[in-house]
Amino acid sequence: MRRAQGYSYQPLSQAPNRPKDDHVENENQRLTEELQAKIGVLNSLAIDIGHEVRYQDKLLRGIDDDMDRTGGFLSNTMNRVTRLGRNGHQKFMLYIFLFALFVFLLLYFVIKLR
Repeated sequence: MRRAQGYSYQPLSQAPNRPKDDHVENENQRLTEELQAKIGVLNSLAIDIGHEVRYQDKLLRGIDDDMDRTGGFLSNTMNRVTRLGRNGHQKFMLYIFLFALFVFLLLYFVIKLR
């Protein structure tokens, strides 16, 4: 299509839209600053989580070492008890059993009387 002879194109002036653009730009700037603040909080939270994980790992390794030592101690004790039983010291096994029974009964009565 052809344009009419007397028609001239004139672009819209930018002046009326300027306050609207400033408002949008200010809103974008505010949202960007809020996002940066939230990213900073998340970053510090991630660092704190990393420190906590390292601390918990250290504690778990310590517990693992303690369990290994306890397992060794218990194994040695069971070997000694087994040797006592094999050597014909039946009286010692009876004494150990009676002592354990006495301790359990004593604990039962102490807990029952509370």
